[in-house]
Amino acid sequence: MDWTLEVIILPVTDIDRARDFYRDKLGFHLDIDAEVMAGARVVQLTPPGSGCSIALTDGLPNPTGTPKPGTYHGLQLCVTDIDAAHAELVGRGVEVSEPQRYTDEDGATFMYFTDPDGNGWAVQEYRRRKTEPLHRLLTDLAARSTGDTAG
Repeated sequence: MDWTLEVIILPVTDIDRARDFYRDKLGFHLDIDAEVMAGARVVQLTPPGSGCSIALTDGLPNPTGTPKPGTYHGLQLCVTDIDAAHAELVGRGVEVSEPQRYTDEDGATFMYFTDPDGNGWAVQEYRRRKTEPLHRLLTDLAARSTGDTAG
C-alpha cells in the first residue's frame, strides 16, 4: 500500500490574506476555495510541479487538535535554480533571505521566508531535478518494484 503525502493543513489567522499570499506572491495554483460543509471553508493550493498541496481551513473540525498559526516551521520547497527562484519571489514582493550556500554540493543551498502569520518555509536548490524530475524517479521506482520495466 502506498502512503502518499498530498495535503498539509497550514494554520493561519486570515484565510483570505493567506490565500492571496500563496496564490499571488508565491504562485501556488488555487485548487479549491469552497465551503465544504456548513460553516467550514477549505482553500487548497498547490505549488507548481508539486504533488503535495497546502490547505487553509476555517471552521473545519480537527479531532487531533488545532495547531496555532505561525507555529509551522521547516516546510520546504525544492527548485532547480535558487537564484532564479529568489529573483521571482523578490519580484513578487516576498521578503526572502538571500540564498545561503552551505557547501558546493547539490542540495546544500537554501533560502528562507515566512508567510503573513509567521509559518516558516525553506527553499532548497536541488539542481539534479532538472534532469531527474521526482515524478519520473517515482514512476521508475514503482515500475521496478512491480517488475514492469515499461515505466
